[in-house]
Amino acid sequence: MEKGQYVYILECRDSTYYTGYTTDVDKRLETHNLGKGAKYTRSRRPCKLVYVRACESKSKALKLEYKIKQMSRKEKSELIEGILKEM
Repeated sequence: MEKGQYVYILECRDSTYYTGYTTDVDKRLETHNLGKGAKYTRSRRPCKLVYVRACESKSKALKLEYKIKQMSRKEKSELIEGILKEM
């Protein structure tokens, strides 16, 4: 994936979701799965990428990350499945 501003959702081994922001999705996923990413994902490896969205700027990406983190699990699932409209 090209470098840019991305918001992503990972599904962890225990079926929970982790949402984050990065400029390099592939590298960040690898970091999470090596146990060097967020504290939340360290004990929930392996993680798989289930959603990614490119954003125009870091500011917009961080705002989207915050919105997604405020969503319920059901809303996150609908976003991942494409049922919930893009924000």
